[in-house]
Amino acid sequence: MLTWKDIINFSVNGNPTPDRRVEKTESEWRAQLTPEQFRITRQKGTERPHSGALCSIYDEGKYNCVCCNMPLFDSTIKFSSGTGWPSFTQPITENAIKYEKDSSYGMVRVEVMCNSCDGHLGHVFPDGPEPSGLRYCINSESMTLDKDIA
Repeated sequence: MLTWKDIINFSVNGNPTPDRRVEKTESEWRAQLTPEQFRITRQKGTERPHSGALCSIYDEGKYNCVCCNMPLFDSTIKFSSGTGWPSFTQPITENAIKYEKDSSYGMVRVEVMCNSCDGHLGHVFPDGPEPSGLRYCINSESMTLDKDIA
């Protein structure tokens, strides 16, 4: 189980190696994604709170990257944080997520991205529920819910 100390270590000393890398040109990403998905995942945007389709859905399944379809989170670790974005306590695997220090907007946070394609997902904070204490605050537009978990 990842802890805040692990997250800081990754953001400072380097991220785990992904299972595979997916790299495309900007025009290839634009052709594949909706304008809002492109703005959020490729330009580090954020959707308005409580506006995302996946915010209040708690169906069983896996949450995959909208850009490269890599599994990111499992529905069993999703929780209602009241923040207006889908929230999770852990990634599906340790190497699913990439972490970088984010000093934008006059604050210091840890940005989370898909470790396979570098798509922006959101941020992680140390104010989640036990036992990890982590809250991955993720944009709905950066994920798809795969309900076929057989």
